[in-house]
Amino acid sequence: MQKLFLTFFYSGLSPYAPGTAGSILAGIVGFIILQYFHTDTLLLLTILITLIAVKEINKYEARTHSHDDKSIVIDEVVGLWLAFILSSNTLTQMLLSFIYFRIFDIWKPSLIGKIDRDTKGGLGVMGDDILAGILAGICSAASWQFIGYIS
Repeated sequence: MQKLFLTFFYSGLSPYAPGTAGSILAGIVGFIILQYFHTDTLLLLTILITLIAVKEINKYEARTHSHDDKSIVIDEVVGLWLAFILSSNTLTQMLLSFIYFRIFDIWKPSLIGKIDRDTKGGLGVMGDDILAGILAGICSAASWQFIGYIS
């Protein structure tokens, strides 16, 4: 059950770009959730998943003696959903959020990279993606505003 959760329905076991595979599945699931429920539902689910993920990642890392295994993509789920929450639930903004999130998650600029390098355990695995998601949501919302301004 832990593997199902941490790999987000095994999407993290993709042999090619598991983080992107997990993000794509997270985007699809997040989109579906937002079609039927209010953004608050996604926020509460994101908070719950974050709390469970930190604890489960700590257990996983203690058992495997590894840190931030590439198959763990539950952090991508939380990061992308935070970006969705902060921008909007239009398809265009969700795509912008996805693009920005993947850029920040891969590039890891500034504090995102520092958290990734220096913070151990579940908090470290989740922390950089949480920050990348917040930044992606802000950039998506700002881009949408800019597009509206020049149109």
